[in-house]
Amino acid sequence: MPPRIPALRSIRATDLQSRCSRAPLPTSALCLRPVTHRYITADEKPLPKADTPGPGPNQNQLPHVSEEAAAIGQITGEGGPNLDQGTPVQEVLQRDNEAQEKAPQVIQDDLKYTAPRGTRSYTTSARRQQEAMITFEDDNVETTGHKFGLPELPIPSTSNMKHRYDPVVVQVTNLLMQDGKLSKAQTNMARILNYLRTTPPPTINPNRPLIQGAPPPSHLPLNPVLYLTLAIDSVAPLLRIRSQKGAAGGGVALQIPVPLGLRQRRRQAVMWILDAASKRRSSGSGKGMFAQKVAQELVSIVEGKSGLWDRRGGIHKLGISARSNLSTRIRR
Repeated sequence: MPPRIPALRSIRATDLQSRCSRAPLPTSALCLRPVTHRYITADEKPLPKADTPGPGPNQNQLPHVSEEAAAIGQITGEGGPNLDQGTPVQEVLQRDNEAQEKAPQVIQDDLKYTAPRGTRSYTTSARRQQEAMITFEDDNVETTGHKFGLPELPIPSTSNMKHRYDPVVVQVTNLLMQDGKLSKAQTNMARILNYLRTTPPPTINPNRPLIQGAPPPSHLPLNPVLYLTLAIDSVAPLLRIRSQKGAAGGGVALQIPVPLGLRQRRRQAVMWILDAASKRRSSGSGKGMFAQKVAQELVSIVEGKSGLWDRRGGIHKLGISARSNLSTRIRR
């Protein structure tokens, strides 16, 4: 039997034959002619000509300023300008008196100024003002090679970088410092002084007077460093009690009063103040609460409300009662 031809294949074959047998489209229908645009500058329509012959608007420009100045210099015989420097406005105005009257006041003053011999004519007024500022009141001091006058001798101790702060401030800052954090201690010291400066004037207790020479209470907030020094020196003890074992014989300790120096007294007072401030009740939370409690303790010392006055008085009473031990011969 002959092989069967599928109906679908036969349909596709006839379809392809019919497509190929179609007549091709005319070429004229596929050709696209480009559209030509005609401008006003084309050859068909030339530009209009002017009625009066002559140069155009941009063909007769004025010469450059330097060229004009060179031409004027050749006419007057003064020579051309310095092209590297340029022509200053002052030199142009010197040739025109009418323009000088209408010039700004700064330029008029500059024209009236006569430069000293040996300097350039284009020195600015700012440099003249700078030179005028460098003046010395004392003509007897030798100022050769120095822009400003020499410092007065002897140089004060506060001019040294390491001693630019008050000694009390430095000592309290070092005692506030923990774990070598000096910047944190300086921040707390600044907060303490700021609290003393902004707090109301204290009320002095007559039963617990401050040291002699203290200013009025209303003046203390104006000088917080003096406020701090006054509080520390007022409560600082004058002596300490040293216990020496076996000095009285039989293993009995002997109480001996020892006087303290200025820095020792202030150190003892600051340690008492820090101990009392750490036991105070906090009125809030934050990094500056400890500095605030220290400042409050200082204010209470000046007002006579702090318990450090009783502590100081107890040490002084014990020292007075033990002063007889100074003449006792120590047995070894």
